Amino acid sequence: MPEKTQKSVKEALDRLEREYGARFPEVFKTITVDNGSEFLNSAALEISVRKPGTKRTKIFYAHPFSAWERGSNENANKLIRRFIPKGTDISKLKQKDIRRIENWMNNYPRKIHGYKSANEMAA
Repeated sequence: MPEKTQKSVKEALDRLEREYGARFPEVFKTITVDNGSEFLNSAALEISVRKPGTKRTKIFYAHPFSAWERGSNENANKLIRRFIPKGTDISKLKQKDIRRIENWMNNYPRKIHGYKSANEMAA
């Protein structure tokens, strides 16, 4: 996303909904967010861009200091930390390094998915 704003988050969700089409509500049944200002307008984030007036998903807010309520996010952070230590300025990383980490994560088998990777689950 270009910036951490409500507008950028909505535009990103709109893009994803257009890309996934009718599959969007199956893939993104719910979205749990933190209490950042970019997520303040949950009603706007829930409304479908493909079917105006209907909800595309349900937004939930995690409680402050309750990382366990965002388990998938915390697990992804743990995987990223294998390559990028906390506090690293990621803007200084090369795009090829980011792509390598992304590829590794998307092909990493997950117990929760019967040891299939995210790429296998999305196929």
